[in-house]
Amino acid sequence: MSVTLHTDLGDLKIEVFCESVPKTAENFLALCASSYYDGVSFHRSIPGFMIQTGDPTGKGKGGTSIWQTEFEDEIRAALRHNARGIVSMANKGPGTNGSQFFITYGSAPHLDGKNTVFGRVIEGAETTLTKLEGLEVDKKNRTKEKVEIKRVTIHANPLADQ
Repeated sequence: MSVTLHTDLGDLKIEVFCESVPKTAENFLALCASSYYDGVSFHRSIPGFMIQTGDPTGKGKGGTSIWQTEFEDEIRAALRHNARGIVSMANKGPGTNGSQFFITYGSAPHLDGKNTVFGRVIEGAETTLTKLEGLEVDKKNRTKEKVEIKRVTIHANPLADQ
């Protein structure tokens, strides 16, 4: 299963780990299918660490799951923040997942066991992700240039038949 985030700076194709983290995958794919992420900005970027998106307010404090409530983590020992392009849920502590997610610029082992890894970038890590990492940021790690997810393409949705 994969999706492509079409951003202002190019495309990021993401493999979604549907079997390993089914609830997180269902939430992400349903939000993608409902155009929830269309027009949503990348609101936080820390070069060498990660870039975050998924908040329709663009402030980093909003967004909700498809269930209109926070949902539990799906931490899996085999899914780690061990490389560039890992896609993981942003949260404010255990069981607080909503719509926000981040993509790593490099290994971030301190997040293992704290954030649900649900995918990885399979195309665009060395092009689009590099452009995103190169964006100038302010003192609060907000990008000075507004960059958005224009739309999302779902390449195969195993949940559509259910």
